[in-house]
Amino acid sequence: MKRKLFLLIISVSLLALAACSGDGNEEGTDTGSSDNGDADVDVDSIIAWAWDPQFNIKALEIAVDAYDGDEDIDLEIIENAQDDIIQKLNAGLGSGANKGLPNIVLIEDYRAQSFLESYPDAFFPLDDYIDPNDFAEYKIATTQYDGKQYGVPFDSGVTGLYIRTDYLEEAGYTVDDLKDLTWRDYIAIGKDIKEATGADLLTLDPNDMGQIRMMIQSAGYWYVDEDGKTPHIADNPALAEAFEVYKELVEAGIVKLVSDWSQFVGAFNSGDVASVPTGNWITPSVKAEESQSGKWVVVPIPTLEMKESVPYSNLGGSSWYVLNIDGKEKAAEFLANTFGSNVEMYHDLVNEIGAIGTYLPAYEGEAFAYEDEFFGGQSIVEDFSSWTDQVPGVNYGLHTYAIEDIIIEAMQQYLNGAELTEVLKNAQEQAESQLN
Repeated sequence: MKRKLFLLIISVSLLALAACSGDGNEEGTDTGSSDNGDADVDVDSIIAWAWDPQFNIKALEIAVDAYDGDEDIDLEIIENAQDDIIQKLNAGLGSGANKGLPNIVLIEDYRAQSFLESYPDAFFPLDDYIDPNDFAEYKIATTQYDGKQYGVPFDSGVTGLYIRTDYLEEAGYTVDDLKDLTWRDYIAIGKDIKEATGADLLTLDPNDMGQIRMMIQSAGYWYVDEDGKTPHIADNPALAEAFEVYKELVEAGIVKLVSDWSQFVGAFNSGDVASVPTGNWITPSVKAEESQSGKWVVVPIPTLEMKESVPYSNLGGSSWYVLNIDGKEKAAEFLANTFGSNVEMYHDLVNEIGAIGTYLPAYEGEAFAYEDEFFGGQSIVEDFSSWTDQVPGVNYGLHTYAIEDIIIEAMQQYLNGAELTEVLKNAQEQAESQLN
């Protein structure tokens, strides 16, 4: 195989050591040059930045093994925390200097449009390398800008409602009762589960609006208009109903409040909650509690009570981008040969790390049809794959996290008794003042 993999794991401690060693790497943060540490790195290698060694970086390693192109590919993978990637990209692209930047970078879908608009000439168009029609439509909506395709879509954040079948049965329900479920139906079931088992229905983190994101995207709405810039809060019917549902969940007394990832995972692993409505990436964490094998099932999420809402949505996900610097063609060729076209590689991603991509031609085969005994023999990968292409596409725009800071505050005002219309109106005005 014409490939070579250089895997450099950059930790805070190693960076600190490099900064003190006087090796010329100022403050130990030049992660893109070939003199990084003492590694013997080919100056012609392609450099990729990503976070999460067990998922995204492992996916790159699998891609290196799968690559079968005509050109030699030497890939150097450098681990950075997602926040560090954002900071380094903004610093490098904002200064106009290419030194230290990677050829390939993983960017979260919620942040992509902001980068593409802020630095339109910094990214290499991939229209000649991949066919956008081969990917889930909602992912293309996040990876295109100004009519050009800049990203190679990667993992699906397609959502599902993970729910304990034993708790359902104790409350007098079956899985069939979860069909055509609205969020208010879900709340009613949750009350019965709480009464029968003592378990809460789900977790909520007051500082994480993932629940709201899932609801509004299911109806084809977001925090901004289709232009990706204009705040769409005060007259947003999906957002208004999502606020109402959120408050009804809290007031029903069936919510376990959490404040971080470990509390979130611990709540369902310990049996404290009966369900988890979230992205499919939670599957390994659910399966981590082996004693619960056979007690879970996954169904489509509930819908809002508006005609646009469907039981399919997205939460999270990221895509690969090529920077417009030397080596861009080689980097684009690598992505095109792997994440852009390799069906067998996508099967390996499912088998080895449980990653469900958004490359539609890969949605067949044994890996996707696998019957998972943990979920009572359900082929959950096949189900998630069939739901992926039904997720409404929305323009996440430029300000998802900035607007969510405002939404978090507005939600607390609403929970404390403020009138909804006034709360959303004030949030609209605040967003317009801060972002325009």
